[in-house]
Amino acid sequence: MILSSYPSIDLHGMDSSYAIFKVKEFISDAYKLKYEYVVIIHGIGKGILAKAVSDYLKKDKRVLEYKLDFMNPGCTLVRLKFDNS
Repeated sequence: MILSSYPSIDLHGMDSSYAIFKVKEFISDAYKLKYEYVVIIHGIGKGILAKAVSDYLKKDKRVLEYKLDFMNPGCTLVRLKFDNS
């Protein structure tokens, strides 16, 4: 999978609460536009944003699955759930 071909959001420089606010907006927009896959770029750093994103994605009912990109653990690939998923 080439992640650059999917819609993405870059959370670098954001604190956790603002980043999650932006992720919620991003997923809402992607869901409305029927994007099956999106990419969240959170960086590696100390893992604070990655953990916050993971904690949020676990709870979002629109998310079918998500995983860190094995080539770049600073990105999370998210698959959204639709009626046909």
